[in-house]
This record gives sequence, structure tokens and C-alpha cells, in this order.
Amino acid sequence: MESIEVLNERLIDHYGVDTSNNLPLFRIVWSDDQFEKRLVPVTDLGVYLLHPEVREVRKYPYLPHFYVLERLVAVPEIQMQELAGAKQSYEPIWTYRDAQNNALPPIWTATKVVVDILYAALGKKSLRKYIEDTSPEAKELRIDKLQQELFGNESETGDALAYKQAIVVPQTYEKGE
Repeated sequence: MESIEVLNERLIDHYGVDTSNNLPLFRIVWSDDQFEKRLVPVTDLGVYLLHPEVREVRKYPYLPHFYVLERLVAVPEIQMQELAGAKQSYEPIWTYRDAQNNALPPIWTATKVVVDILYAALGKKSLRKYIEDTSPEAKELRIDKLQQELFGNESETGDALAYKQAIVVPQTYEKGE
């Protein structure tokens, strides 16, 4: 598994940064670490205030202990006051979890597919590259390619060298009698 830092670097490399402030257009964060300043009408104890005040609150109280893929978006004028005047905000587009609501580690392939689907829905890119040939020959070719990527040139000699159970004779060796 790649680290979050590596995945965030890959997001910058593939999708870029905002030219006005150099912030990444997409990022992966841990939900428990995210806070934002909001205009709130009630205190933490549930007491309603006469005048709403700006407080730093958890951004994802409804998503505890998950990695979240966020997108940088412009805040509509109607919501700027609620977000304490922020003109841009990171908003969630994907949570890394399974069907049973168990946290999953973020992986690049899933992240890329989610962003590409978002761009396709916005009309910025096409999903044509994800159309796959389902013929038996194409499946066999994909399986062979995956096996080559995963296992490379495995052989008894290669395995023995990898596990330091083989003897290597240097090219400069001269048989002495």
C-alpha cells in the first residue's frame, strides 16, 4: 500500500493544483483530523445563542475513522457566511469503506477511477479508456500481463538468488589449479 503522502503527490501530478493559491485540486485526508470554521447557532451543550458565532468544529462528525477523498471547490456566496467567509473549501467526494462500513486503505487505482468518473460526469473527460474487451482472448491476455507484472521472471534460479541460497560465480573468476 502506498502512503497517503505518495497518493496525494500522485493526485497533484495527475490532476494539478489551483493556480490562484497552489492548493491541490484533490487530496486524501483522515476524517478525524479535519476541522473547519463554521457559523453555529448553538453551543456544544445544545444551548441556542442569541447571535450565531464562528467556531472550529469537526468537519466529518458523521464519518469517524475513515480516509476521505476531497475536492477543492468554490464556495457559493449563499454558504460563505456559514463557512466563515471561506471562498474555497475541500468537499468530500469519496469515503474509503466497504459495504459493511469497514474502513479501507486508500489505493491509487480506486482513487483514479473515482476522479475520472467525476470528471466524466462533469463532461471534462471521457471514460472510454475503461471500456474493456470481454472476449476470451482479451481476458487471457490481461491475465498473462497481470501474471508477468506480479511474478516477473520467476524461476528456480531466480528464487534461489532472492533467498540467498544460490552461489554466484563472478565473470572475472578464473579457474586456478
